[in-house]
Amino acid sequence: MYAQPNTEVYLLDITEVDGRIELSNLINISNNEGYDNQPSFYDDNTVLFSSTRNGQTDIAKYNMGSMEISWLTDTPRGSEYSPLRIPASDDVSAIRLDTSGLQRLYQYDINTGKSEAIRKDAKVGYHLWYSKNILVNTILVENRMDLVVSNFKDGTNYTVQKNVGRSLHKNPKAEEIYYISTEADMTAVKSLHPVTGATKPITSLPAGTNDICMLPDGNILFPSGKTIVSINPDTKESPKALHLFQEEEINNISRMAISSDGKHMAIVSEESPAIIVQKQVESYNAGNLDAFVNCYSENVVVRNFPNDTLYVGHEKMRKNYSSLSPDKKVYDVEVVKRIVIGNKVIDQEKVTGNDKIQMQVALYEVADGKISSMTFIFDDDNASNPETIVQKQLDAYNQRDIEGFLETYTEDVALYNFPAEKRSQGQSEMRKGYTGFFETTPDLNCDIKNRIVIANKVIDEEFITANGNNFSAVAVYEVENGKIAKVTFLR
Repeated sequence: MYAQPNTEVYLLDITEVDGRIELSNLINISNNEGYDNQPSFYDDNTVLFSSTRNGQTDIAKYNMGSMEISWLTDTPRGSEYSPLRIPASDDVSAIRLDTSGLQRLYQYDINTGKSEAIRKDAKVGYHLWYSKNILVNTILVENRMDLVVSNFKDGTNYTVQKNVGRSLHKNPKAEEIYYISTEADMTAVKSLHPVTGATKPITSLPAGTNDICMLPDGNILFPSGKTIVSINPDTKESPKALHLFQEEEINNISRMAISSDGKHMAIVSEESPAIIVQKQVESYNAGNLDAFVNCYSENVVVRNFPNDTLYVGHEKMRKNYSSLSPDKKVYDVEVVKRIVIGNKVIDQEKVTGNDKIQMQVALYEVADGKISSMTFIFDDDNASNPETIVQKQLDAYNQRDIEGFLETYTEDVALYNFPAEKRSQGQSEMRKGYTGFFETTPDLNCDIKNRIVIANKVIDEEFITANGNNFSAVAVYEVENGKIAKVTFLR
C-alpha cells in the first residue's frame, strides 16, 4: 500500500473452448495515470478498484455494460484500498490509510459513500469476508502479517498463523478460504476453515509469488511476469501456463480477480518498461529535468557497458543533466531501434546537436515502475564492421555445425549474463556445452527479430526454437580482430 508505481486494471473474458480455458478481449478499464489496483467484483457486471486521483486514492466502480467509471469515495484526508462487497449487503468495505498514518478497515455506503470503522483496534492489511459476521483479515504486526479470523457476532479475534501473504480467496468448491503462507521461508497455498480453525497445506508456489485467485473448477491461478499459471490442487501436477500475454502494455501482473460467474477476470499490470523508457526520452527532448529524473529510481545506476559505473542516484543525475531545460537544451534524441526483453529496454539512439549527429545505445533496466539502471554504449567510427562474423556464427548455429560455430570465436572467448556474471571462459568450455545441444536438438533455429550494430558490438534480439519450445533472448557480441571475443546475454 505504500509504494505506488503506475499500474492499470484490465478486464478479460473467460471462455472454455474444447475443454480449455481461454482469456480474450483485453481492455484497460482504469486508463489512468497513476496507481490503479486491487480489483474485486462487486457483482458480475461491476468491478471495484482503488484508483488515484487528485493526490488521493479512492474507490472506483467500473460498469461493464456502460463501460463507464463512477466513484464511491472522495476522502481528502485519506485513501482507500482493497474494496470488497460485504455479504448480505449492498455496502463495501475497504482499508483506509489516513494522512495521519492510521490504517483501519471501514464500511462505505454504496449510495452516499459515508463510512464508519469496522475494526478500530488493528492495522488491517488485507481482508476477505467469509460471511456477513466472519471476516478473515491479515493484521500488520511489526515486520510481518498475521492471519486473523474476526467474528463480529461474538466479538472474538483469533490468530490462525503468523507470516502470511496478502492474497485471500474463497474456495468455490468447499467451505474454506485459501491463503498464502510464507512461514519457514516457504511460499505455499494453505486452506482455512474460518469456523473450525482447521488448516491444511494445498500446494507449493514459486518463491516470491504474492497473489492467487481461483477458477470455479477449483484450479488455482497465479501470475508470473506476463504469464498466468494454473495449478490443479487435486492432481498435484506441475504448474502449467494458462495464458501468455503478447500485448506490450502487459508487464508484471501483480493481482487477479475472477467474477463469481467465472466469465470475467480482472488483472493488474505494471506499466510496460517500454512506456516508462519512452516517457524519459520525451521528457529529455522537452527539456523537462524534473520529469526526466523522476523516470528513474532514487538510486539509479548509470554506467558504461557492461558495468563501469559512472554515478549513482538522483542528485548526481541532476548535476550531470543540469543544462536540461527548454531554453538551454542542446541535444535531441531519436530512437532508431528498440528491443524489449523482460524488464530491459535497449534503444539505439540518434543524438543530434552542436551541428553533429552521433549514434549511441542505451540499455535501461526497469524495476517497480522506474528505470533502475542506464548503461551506455557509444559509437566508434574507427571500429571495423563486426556484423559479418556474427552472422557467420548465426548461420553455423542454425546448421548445428559445431566446428564452424566455434571457429567464429576467439580461443579465450568469455560468455556473461548481463551485466558481469561469467558463464564460461574459452572455446573448450563452449564445445562441451554446445556439442551435445546441437546433437540432441534437431529443430534448433534462431531468428533475428532485431539487430543493432554499434562500434565493435552487435546486439541481436533472438527468437529461438529448441525441442519444440520457443523463447526470446538478447545477445551482445563484442568482436576483436575479426572474431567474437565476448558475448553478454540478457533475458
